Amino acid sequence: MNDYELNRQEEILYLDNTLNFLKKELEKDRYDINFRKRDLIASRRDMWQETVHFSNDVDRIPEMLQHLCEVDSQNYNYEKTLERIKKYTRILNSPYFGRFDFKEDNYDDIEQIYIGLYNLIDKDTSSILVYDWRSPISSMFYQCEIGKGSYNAPCGIIAGDIFMKRQYKIQNSELKYFFDSSIRINDEILQEVLSHNSSSNMKNIVETIQKEQDIVIRDIENELLIVQGVAGSGKTSIALHRIAYLLYVGMGSKLHSNNIIIISPSSIFSKYISGVLPELGEENVEETTFDNIVVDFLDDKFIFESRKQQLEFLIINDDHQNLNIKMENTKFKGSKTFVKILDRLIKYYEHNLTHFEDLYYDGKIIETRQQLNNLFLNGKMDMPITKKLKRIESIMLNKIHPLRKARLEKIQKIVLNGVGHELEIKSFSRLMAIKEAKVLMKHIHKFTQVDYADLYKLLFNKTGLLLKLSKGLKLPKNINQMVLETIESLHKDYINYEDCAPLLYIKLKLNGSHEFSDIQQVVIDEAQDYYPLQYEVFNLLFSKAKFTVLGDFNQTLEKHGDKSIYDDIEKILHKKKSIKLFMNKSFRSSVEINSFTQKILNSKEEFVSFERHESEPRIIFKDSEELLCDAIIQDIHNYESRGYESIAVICKTEQETLMVQKKLSNLTNIKLLNIDDTESIKGTIAIPSYISKGLEFDVVLVCNVSKDNYKSEFDRNLLYVACTRALHQLVIYYTGEKSEFI
Repeated sequence: MNDYELNRQEEILYLDNTLNFLKKELEKDRYDINFRKRDLIASRRDMWQETVHFSNDVDRIPEMLQHLCEVDSQNYNYEKTLERIKKYTRILNSPYFGRFDFKEDNYDDIEQIYIGLYNLIDKDTSSILVYDWRSPISSMFYQCEIGKGSYNAPCGIIAGDIFMKRQYKIQNSELKYFFDSSIRINDEILQEVLSHNSSSNMKNIVETIQKEQDIVIRDIENELLIVQGVAGSGKTSIALHRIAYLLYVGMGSKLHSNNIIIISPSSIFSKYISGVLPELGEENVEETTFDNIVVDFLDDKFIFESRKQQLEFLIINDDHQNLNIKMENTKFKGSKTFVKILDRLIKYYEHNLTHFEDLYYDGKIIETRQQLNNLFLNGKMDMPITKKLKRIESIMLNKIHPLRKARLEKIQKIVLNGVGHELEIKSFSRLMAIKEAKVLMKHIHKFTQVDYADLYKLLFNKTGLLLKLSKGLKLPKNINQMVLETIESLHKDYINYEDCAPLLYIKLKLNGSHEFSDIQQVVIDEAQDYYPLQYEVFNLLFSKAKFTVLGDFNQTLEKHGDKSIYDDIEKILHKKKSIKLFMNKSFRSSVEINSFTQKILNSKEEFVSFERHESEPRIIFKDSEELLCDAIIQDIHNYESRGYESIAVICKTEQETLMVQKKLSNLTNIKLLNIDDTESIKGTIAIPSYISKGLEFDVVLVCNVSKDNYKSEFDRNLLYVACTRALHQLVIYYTGEKSEFI
């Protein structure tokens, strides 16, 4: 028997032992779960039947607490058992995927470390059959070559020698094959994984995590982690695995899923990534979009332009003057310059618009105008303006309250000595007190309330104010036109997308925010899509949190993108310790597709393609739109017959997408996918280019890539995003003259 066969027999034996242990644990837990469920139901029934539901009897409280503790204990045991059953069931198909042999320094024993999705521990023997991929020792599997290695354990650095690294393909509880590898997860496994069809949801990548990816996932030293990654480098997947890792190592520090939030580009993207964390054994974390934050924080009296609506306007607008104004407006209102102007606006309000008045009550002065102004400007109250004004309001009311009480008592005595009945006097006094309080509060509110929207409107409505506050700063050439259009939209209570961040910023600076006080970790995806002012908003919303920021400046749409955007982010979020990492290797598309997309980009940025070869992208010319649609339908049927499960027909705009889907739907089963969808992306779909960002498909068919349709740098970026969504096949269609980008 040769060495391979001998090793194979040993590996089959270990797998059988592991599976037998798993099955026994599953059988035991499934047996226990029935009793735990019965005990839980019984405890709840006893609590309902044997205790009072509402009681003022203090003596009954211990009895109620005892029942509550019993129910909590039974519920905890039930949930933990159920969680174990789910995990064991999930890994029964493939309990581990890797192994390395390690001998710790100063010890003689060589330990076989098997790596899987979760820890698998035999409590009877205290032996670890499988280590969780997130455990400290597992980092050596991803990061170390054969030879000297070390890992960061809770007790310090553990060093030793790695003698072997091995990878497995286990399917349906059966060992298909294994092979030995060195530093990187071997191309053979990656080739197989990447050759599969795409999924309707993003999947975990624990079997194929690369060294540079593992470094990102396991970083806990930095409060701000910025990752620039080319299209297909796995940024989002790495971010989700990083969340799973942080939850794993954060168990002792009480980091839970409700302490983490993801800022996603769209709801469909949120749906797409929703399966990864449960697959890794963790609960999904909160996900939101900037649009959702706007709706949640600003008044519902406004109508808000969404990011999608803004992009549609920028893409389809043929009026170059209006387009330039919109783009300049967006750029300016998201800039660091505009942040300075807004800060000056708030300071201007503090010093010029808080018109305090002398406060009298019953003929006596309570606070002079100067005293109130000094308290506001020079007081020791370090808090947002609105809260400072509320605090001053409370101080004034506290001084007035005893005077009001004494005055009302005096009035009651005077009336009581007359002819009034006591009940009538009390009723009269109460009504008089209410009326007096309303008048008093109305007077105080004149100088203790500030409206964030009114303050923002003032910036544009008050003649000369914007110019005064922008002294020393560079304004756009068409600033006057921008001001007029802003006034017009704000007057209609319509908030353009570019005005949402400024309004949020002013409101948060005036009022403060505690809505996200529990958030300890923030993940921002598609970082290149946000402007400096939006990062200022994130900094105010999540002031105590650590950040993981992921982006690709090559996928910036309406604005220029380069590495400098990350310098701005670093300055704005201003954490004590931060790091910028760059991932230049793409795993999504074939070499042929990656070569094609790099020519579209026309950039000299470093780009490395994973060595996976498939068909060259096809460029199809047709004489008419009808013939072009016929060609698309034929290709859809062809690719479906070849087993491809997700086919995206990507159009430039939503309007074009609707038109193409309508034409194709008569002869093929194609559905629309827009930014608000939470449906599966399986099958054949029609989707606008900008919504496809972050997603991936087996086949991408890009419509109408003509010279007339794709001509500007904005269009180049849209085309690049569309083409980089393809895993296996890419087809470009056009009529007339083809775009110079292809």
